[in-house]
Amino acid sequence: MSNSTDVLKELCEVLAARKQASADKSYVASLHQAGLNKILEKVGEESVETILAARDAEVSGNNEKLIYETADLWFHSLVMLSHLGEDAQAVISELERRFDLSGLDEKASRTTTNK
Repeated sequence: MSNSTDVLKELCEVLAARKQASADKSYVASLHQAGLNKILEKVGEESVETILAARDAEVSGNNEKLIYETADLWFHSLVMLSHLGEDAQAVISELERRFDLSGLDEKASRTTTNK
């Protein structure tokens, strides 16, 4: 089994290649052709489905649908990043940067810089 970084790297390569594919042969290409608003709509839709799946998982104790919906959310988020010229590595780098920060300190720094 591949490690998660390899999986993300490979998926980002596939997404980059499909970005230029024919929209009638590639779902990813059709999203890119439809534009950012369509991609954001999909990210929003998958976010809601993930939230609902989490609520159901808490009650049922079965996380299967939660995992499925989270995969959809991650996938569409990666399409969004690709559309804007980024990929998973940019997010991984940001997460790595945060390892030495307290979550409360990181949040406080965002509040301070956004004023």
